[in-house]
Amino acid sequence: MAIALTTLVEEAERYLGASRISDYCPNGLQVEGRPQVQRIVSGVTASLAMIEAAVEARADVLLVHHGYFWKGENPCLTGMKQRRLKTLLANDISLLAYHLPLDVHPEVGNNVQLARQLDITVEGPLEPDNPRTVGLVGSLAQPLSARDFARRVHEVLGREPLLIEEDRMVSRIGWCTGGGQGYIDQAIAAGVDLYLTGEASEQTYHSARENGVSFIAAGHHATERYGVQALGEYLSRRFAIEHLFIDCPNPI
Repeated sequence: MAIALTTLVEEAERYLGASRISDYCPNGLQVEGRPQVQRIVSGVTASLAMIEAAVEARADVLLVHHGYFWKGENPCLTGMKQRRLKTLLANDISLLAYHLPLDVHPEVGNNVQLARQLDITVEGPLEPDNPRTVGLVGSLAQPLSARDFARRVHEVLGREPLLIEEDRMVSRIGWCTGGGQGYIDQAIAAGVDLYLTGEASEQTYHSARENGVSFIAAGHHATERYGVQALGEYLSRRFAIEHLFIDCPNPI
């Protein structure tokens, strides 16, 4: 069964409410391919390796979290950009990308999906009075040591995380997938025992240590694999079309 590309894009927009979210890039259809869709391939980032995998999988649409045309970047289609776009266009594959809309969605969002993977009960946003907050806060059913929780993260994500460990049990957790290390101060203010994100900055260490909070950096890519899969599965069920998630590993 095939559906119109326009129908797929309209449903993704409606479901995510993408037009209501201010972002650093355009969300939605970034590159237009063939007008009919039978197979979606999803992945985290529209790298050349990801595009080539989509070509190999005979995708009509490549659905990603990290697409193109970020604010402030050079708009010239040369070098790496030219090779990526040329491959998409030569194979008539559409690129559908959602950044912040896929972080914050209450069902398929990266943060909610990561919580489900790690058995964290979502309680609410890191900053209840800030509607632009991306991160969440929640709790574990049973308190764990920071080291034991880091082992859970390792087992689930398949990647050994960076752990800054404090000698306190972990019950209340704050988290933001990807490059969310800058939210550690909001997490501390929310009274968490541990803050989890994808990356770390130099100052993150000091914020964690001096405030007695454990910290985990589990990988930008690793923490953001689940939202795009969930969105792809939703669209697949909605329109009875094929969906395949392909993980192009990234150690960052």
